[in-house]
Amino acid sequence: MDRFSKYILTTLICVVALGQFIQVITRYVLQVPVMGLEETMLYPTLWLYILGSVNASRENTHIRANVLEIFIKTERGHVRLAIIGEIISLVVGLWLLSWAWNYTEYAWRTWRESPTLYIPTFYSDVALLIGLGLMMLYTAWHLIAHVRSLAKGASA
Repeated sequence: MDRFSKYILTTLICVVALGQFIQVITRYVLQVPVMGLEETMLYPTLWLYILGSVNASRENTHIRANVLEIFIKTERGHVRLAIIGEIISLVVGLWLLSWAWNYTEYAWRTWRESPTLYIPTFYSDVALLIGLGLMMLYTAWHLIAHVRSLAKGASA
């Protein structure tokens, strides 16, 4: 899974960079904007953003403001704080996931299309549901790991 995510994220960032490069060259150098390029770049850009968040969740490298860790001196206290943080993240994330599900149902039902090229927007709309679902799986995984870590420390 690690290798797959590296390849997909690398591919997406290359596609976005190439699209932006083409946009700059055609618009500012050649003075001929490419119609619909911004519209097509929306899809890989959105997926890159969402899958980048999933990757941070998988690696457990999200940016955090761990102010309470300054006051907690023991490793056991840090694990407890991590468990509380993971539980809060899971509750909020599952709530957002239910909203993403409702939005995906709406996107499927209405089947909207982009204004210029008529590309179905469902393919970008579904990214939120998939991304949040994967993030919640990884959050639950980290929560279980923290609980096991705390249980091991308690029995030792």
